[in-house]
Amino acid sequence: MATRSIDTATIAFGLVSIPVKIYSTNEPSHEIHFNLIHEGCGERLKQFYECPKHGKVERDEMTKGFELTKGNYVELSKDELKALEAVASDEIEIREFVPISAVDPLLVDASYYMGPGKGGDRAYRLLRDALEQADLAGIAAYSARGKQYVVMVRPFEDGLVMHQLRYPDEVKSWSEVPMGKLPKPAASELGLASKIIDQLRHDTFDPSRYQDEVKGRVRKLIAQKAKGGEIVAPEEAPKPEAVDLMAALKASLTGEKPNGKPNGHERAAKPKRARNGHAPKRNARSTSRSHRAHPTRATSRTRAHR
Repeated sequence: MATRSIDTATIAFGLVSIPVKIYSTNEPSHEIHFNLIHEGCGERLKQFYECPKHGKVERDEMTKGFELTKGNYVELSKDELKALEAVASDEIEIREFVPISAVDPLLVDASYYMGPGKGGDRAYRLLRDALEQADLAGIAAYSARGKQYVVMVRPFEDGLVMHQLRYPDEVKSWSEVPMGKLPKPAASELGLASKIIDQLRHDTFDPSRYQDEVKGRVRKLIAQKAKGGEIVAPEEAPKPEAVDLMAALKASLTGEKPNGKPNGHERAAKPKRARNGHAPKRNARSTSRSHRAHPTRATSRTRAHR
C-alpha cells in the first residue's frame, strides 16, 4: 500500500518551480510505552495543571508566557502567538548548492522523503539527476507549521530526500565538552589499532545487522508477566577487567584475552601458503568436519580474505 504524503510544497531554484509531495521517513513507532498507574490498584493516573493561587486550571484557561526575570512573565494571548508564527509559504527556496560532505551530520534534525507532485515529474527527475551528477545538495529555506526551517535537498535512491537542519545556535559547542590534554599514542599502539580497525572494516553499512535486543526482551518479559509469571532481573554482565593498553590491542588481534582465554572475537588465521603460492591441500574429511563445526567461522574467513 502506497504511503500518504504529509504535506505538499514547491522546490524553487532560479526560475524553475517543481511541485513535490513530502512523506515521513518514519515507520509507526514500535517503542514500548508504559503508563503511570496507582500501585496495587491498577487504575491509570491522570495529570492536571494547578495554579498556586487558584488551584486546578482547565485547558481553555491556559495561555503561554515568556519569563523575563525569575517568576516574572510576559503573557501572550492565542491571537498574539499566532501573529508571531512564520507564515507558511510552501516554497522550498534553494539558495545555494554545496557538496553533500560539506554538511555535518550533526546538523541533521529530521529527514523526509520527497516525491514529484502533479505535473512535476520531468523537472523533478532533472533536478535529481543534476544533483547526483554534480555530487551536490541544495540548501533551502522552508516555512511550515508556524516555523522557518533550513533544509538540505539531496538525491536518494531514484528520488529526493529532504533533511531538516538545526541552526548553529541549536548545536552545543564542542568547546563545552571537558577535555584535558590527551596523551599522544605511540607508533606501535597506533599500528595495532589500525590493524584491528581494518579487520572490522566494511565498505557498506547494513543497518539490518543490528536489532533492538532490549525491546525484544522487554516484550517477552511483559508477555510472561501477563500470563501470571514473574519478571526477574537479568544477571549483570561482568565488568571489564582493567588491562594494559598494549596487551589489550595485541589480544584483540590474536583472539585471546590477556589472561590467555578466548575473547569471543577471534578471527580465523590466514591459510598458510606453499612455495608455489597455492594453499596446501587439506584432508577432505577434516575439512568437512571443520565446516560442520564452524559454518559461520568458515564464512567469515572467506569474506575477510577475498
